[in-house]
Amino acid sequence: MRRIITRTGTANGFSTFGPGTRYAKLLAPLLAFALMLSACGGSNQASSEASGGDSGPLEVSVMTITPSATPASDDNVIKRAIEKATNSKLNIQWVSNNIYADKLNLTLASGDIPELIMINDPFSSTFTKMVNQGAFWDISPYIHDYPNLTNGIPEIAWETTKQADGGSYGIPRPRPVDDISFFIIRKDWLDNLGLEPPTTTDELYTVMKAFVEDDPDGDGKKDTTALASYISPDDFNIGPALNAIENSFTGANGSWKWDESQQKLIYTAFLPETRESLEYLAKAYKEGLLPEDLLSLKLTQARELFTRGEAGIIVDKTGTMRNIYADELKKVDPSFKYTDFYPLTAINDYTPLGSGYNGILAIPKTVSEDKLKRILKLVDTWMNHDVFEIQKYGLEGVHYKLENGKKIADKEKLSADNASDFNHIVNVIDMPWEPTGESEEETQANELFKKIDEARAATSVADLSSGLQSAAGQKILPDLNKRTQDIKAKIILGLEPIEAWDEFVSSLESSADVQKMSEEINEAYQVRNAE
Repeated sequence: MRRIITRTGTANGFSTFGPGTRYAKLLAPLLAFALMLSACGGSNQASSEASGGDSGPLEVSVMTITPSATPASDDNVIKRAIEKATNSKLNIQWVSNNIYADKLNLTLASGDIPELIMINDPFSSTFTKMVNQGAFWDISPYIHDYPNLTNGIPEIAWETTKQADGGSYGIPRPRPVDDISFFIIRKDWLDNLGLEPPTTTDELYTVMKAFVEDDPDGDGKKDTTALASYISPDDFNIGPALNAIENSFTGANGSWKWDESQQKLIYTAFLPETRESLEYLAKAYKEGLLPEDLLSLKLTQARELFTRGEAGIIVDKTGTMRNIYADELKKVDPSFKYTDFYPLTAINDYTPLGSGYNGILAIPKTVSEDKLKRILKLVDTWMNHDVFEIQKYGLEGVHYKLENGKKIADKEKLSADNASDFNHIVNVIDMPWEPTGESEEETQANELFKKIDEARAATSVADLSSGLQSAAGQKILPDLNKRTQDIKAKIILGLEPIEAWDEFVSSLESSADVQKMSEEINEAYQVRNAE
């Protein structure tokens, strides 16, 4: 019996089904339009095929996320080098991470879909509906012709991104299973206050309180917050940081947890630990341990709290140290060291297991079969190590220099030229691990992160429900997720008492739709694990 339990989902920790769309009324007629385009070849197909045969550059329209305030321009030097190496012309539409969910829903509903589009949640109701309508290619019959797609992406990512019909409707963007978002803490603040890294939610609370009340940065002012966090109305959850606390209470990665006594998956809203986590977060907010403007902050603004030295804890990946946080922190606090960007091993013996992927690259049926194969070849070629190194190291003499046969990159120049943004199109995870950094300080940090990643393996918990589908869930989850977020947010902000959660849970327990969803999820889980 083969058990597939690794978490899939997104960098923000979305559950199996993902958020609903506020564009549902718009979607239905435009789906029909998209399918009409598919049947007749569509304008996208006609224009793309005008680029010529396999010998000419492949022109491809792309839409994906950018974490950068200023996205890469069309004549970006990294982009031009990738195009040359892959014999392509990339027309890339970069969209801010803050608004990607809305932009994606609008684009899918419009029927005018880029030829390679990043779908952050392959089980969102919008994307699943379009797959069922035949709007996207099932690439499973083709992928074995492309060795990097077959061998460079974890098998678990292919398995758990399959739709209900067993088809693969996108290329998973690979991520190592230990590439997780979890608590990262200011070790220098801990040292200043004589505190140890927390290992339980109680210890975490003590640290958060000290980070607010005991002047951890030593400037003589009470001007710090504890946890850089936010609740985005565009998500169905309460954000990565607050979710990490809730999951540390429940011990569940995702929205379902295995109950050994009942021998079935339980929806986490029904767990008493979820209620306990809401009481904990409401108390933390009341005592000023969380940002006051929790509901209005965006991801980038929460990150800025950390990079400005105003918050002592963030939830993110260790690999973001220099790309997003540490170098910015050094500008405001020159004494900050890379090893002060300290990942916690576990809280309450819980760490989430990574997904093996972060979103998928889907190809609409408006693309011809011949061009589909060329796009797959493009991605496969891009995954060659010598090509991927263009966005990893840049160009010799511009972004890096050779010393003793090693590429020494200028991180600031790479960042200025948006090099890492291209990871949001194609990523490679099987590159040789190089602990050596530009300095001894960075090397020490890399070695620390490696040890913590290895230690996390002992407590890492998979999302048991990833990839499981339920017809009832597809029907009710968009609204249910939104209502769940709403009541949680109100309780955390002190706008509703904890008893409001009890009433909400009671309504779910008596819901025939929720019961049906639970039955279908458990049936799908049993079928998958019996394979």
